[in-house]
Amino acid sequence: MPSVYFNNFNSYAEQDLIESLINESMSIYGHTVYYLPRLLIKKDNVYGEDTLSEYNKAYEFDVYIKSYDSYEGDGTFLSKFNLEIRDSVTFTIARRTFSKELTTLEPDIQRPREGDLIYSTMMKRIFVIKYVNQTAIFYQMGSLQIWDVACDVWEYSDERFNTGVPEIDAIETTYSVDHVTDDTQYKDILGPFENNTDIKQESTGMIDWSDIDPFSGGQIS
Repeated sequence: MPSVYFNNFNSYAEQDLIESLINESMSIYGHTVYYLPRLLIKKDNVYGEDTLSEYNKAYEFDVYIKSYDSYEGDGTFLSKFNLEIRDSVTFTIARRTFSKELTTLEPDIQRPREGDLIYSTMMKRIFVIKYVNQTAIFYQMGSLQIWDVACDVWEYSDERFNTGVPEIDAIETTYSVDHVTDDTQYKDILGPFENNTDIKQESTGMIDWSDIDPFSGGQIS
């Protein structure tokens, strides 16, 4: 039976002390990142995805890189589809810092969200949040002070950036195949590889179907 003379779960002064020490450690040993909330433009409720996502805001604060030795995950390998990079990293985010720098400005974002992005100013890479461990530690002095955020290296697929941070917004202008200056022009945007009419016309002269159709079982077409 726990001793009645010690209060390990409602000692708010000690809870505040631990949280202050964690935030100080983040400032000393942490790294600056930008947190980019994902804005869904045209969500597909069947597949649970949105090909027109936007990232219009960036919030700066310090995090601790928990997997400090190297990248985790499957690494880089050649699959049957393409060269895949499956590097992952775990960031530790202080709850007080997140609330101060982000939640006070975005009340709907109470914690790091799966699908949002984190841009590391040190590694110059963007990571997508895959999982948020809300109990990375078990209630020190009766409270939780951090989140462990598991992230993968993010793959760009024509998302829009308008964060006001030049090095982040440059990603769209550098890699987008259908970049437009007016962000409202979402309808009927075609990239250079999406015009099926031109592709069909080009393919008509590649195969001569006047001979025996290889798929007709030997019959003259």
